[in-house]
Amino acid sequence: MSHHAKGTRLHPIGAPLRGRGVMVEREHDAYRERLKLAEPALCPECRAVFQEGRWQWKAAPAGAYEHLCPACRRIRDHFPAGFVTLEGEFFRAHRQELMQCVQAHADHARAEHPLQRLMDIEERGEGVLITTTETHLARGIGEALHHAYRGELRFNHERGQTLLRVHWRR
Repeated sequence: MSHHAKGTRLHPIGAPLRGRGVMVEREHDAYRERLKLAEPALCPECRAVFQEGRWQWKAAPAGAYEHLCPACRRIRDHFPAGFVTLEGEFFRAHRQELMQCVQAHADHARAEHPLQRLMDIEERGEGVLITTTETHLARGIGEALHHAYRGELRFNHERGQTLLRVHWRR
């Protein structure tokens, strides 16, 4: 545990803990709902439903009101939470196979977690830059590639930032 001014404690992964009646937020995420959403809500873009306290893929109940989900807001604003850079000799030689692995992982994540989506895949020299709506998806892509193909995997999460940079090469 780390300590903050006036005895407020912060959980190592960023969740604030109560201390002396004060809440301190370690990271500010403009895409996280600050107020509890009324349920049920339906995202007009992707059709995900907010019910039982979370976004899920299900049929919208009668009377659901429209509310843009955090993933669709990030996509609309072009504001990724995760950046995954893939490069190296192995990547260049096995690009199609590696990108199939990325896509399969992203498809599985999105099916389970509606807010985890690929945003863009951009050619960068002899590699690619993949952007995601959630840091969990970026980390998962890096870990899936490292598990399947080894190589060098690095994560960069700067204090106070709500984004994650993942770098994989082999």
